Amino acid sequence: MTHYKELGLVNSKELFQKAVKGGYAIPAFNFNNLEQLQAIIGACVETKSPVLLQVSSGARKYANQTLLKYLAKGAVDYAKELGYAIPIVLHLDHGDTLELCKSCVESGFSSVMIDGSHHPYDKNVEVTCQVVEYAHKHDVSVEGELGVLAGIEDEVSSAVTHYTKPEEVEDFVKKTGVDSLAISIGTSHGANKFKPEQCTRTAEGILVPPPLRFDILEEVEKRIPGFPIVLHGASSVPPELVRIINTNGGKLKDAVGIPEEQLRRAAASAVCKINIDSDGRLAMTAAIRKAFMDNPAEFDPRKYLGPARDQLKELYKHKIVSVLGSANRA
Repeated sequence: MTHYKELGLVNSKELFQKAVKGGYAIPAFNFNNLEQLQAIIGACVETKSPVLLQVSSGARKYANQTLLKYLAKGAVDYAKELGYAIPIVLHLDHGDTLELCKSCVESGFSSVMIDGSHHPYDKNVEVTCQVVEYAHKHDVSVEGELGVLAGIEDEVSSAVTHYTKPEEVEDFVKKTGVDSLAISIGTSHGANKFKPEQCTRTAEGILVPPPLRFDILEEVEKRIPGFPIVLHGASSVPPELVRIINTNGGKLKDAVGIPEEQLRRAAASAVCKINIDSDGRLAMTAAIRKAFMDNPAEFDPRKYLGPARDQLKELYKHKIVSVLGSANRA
């Protein structure tokens, strides 16, 4: 077994407490490869932001669990090399079984999510309790989930949104002992978060999604005051990135995300962690498609992955400074 402290990582407990009190949210950026990791650490060091390096079950299979462990250690050392030792959490995103969560704890993860939201309530409580019992023995943080987000991302999918029921949160947190709770208030997984008929269209033709259910968030805050809340599916799907992709051979149809001003409002509340994955995928894809279109004879991966990494880094810096408010909080 490798404990996360051997890798120089931290768990999320103290970071979340500071974020709730400080009125900001810590970025949880998903990564699958070296370029994404370089962009995340570079952006967070330059802005002096704490970060959760987030790995889905699919990403863990893709990157290999052994390599991931050493990539995480490398990220800690890379941050120091860049000049600032930011707090770094290695987090499992949407773990769906006790066995997966155990495996991640044993391979150096400092935080795990057990997503039992697809189960009936009592089963969700049961499986979450099992994960909490095991993870807390190793000082590893645990995130649970109540409510279901629509959309598709990696191995997580749902056709419809099931909003979190505020009347369940107090009971769930008390029974399970989780350290943070992901809730559903209208965010959604993937780049195609909403159907056109769910949105309004501006004079410029831009689709605007329905607003987040801040009434649910506020009721949750009343029932579990000061408790760390998490938002999944919080990419904004920048229209400019969609345009670059589509003008360079892509076919993204009806891609629409969560307006950044709504995410900033959420970050000022008890929401202390906001997940961003699809925006990063869009930024990389836009840069790679443009590089191929501008230089169709190019075959050196560094020549298209390098620009993709740079664009991703700038996107993350923008999110940290202008949306999450986590700059200078490391």
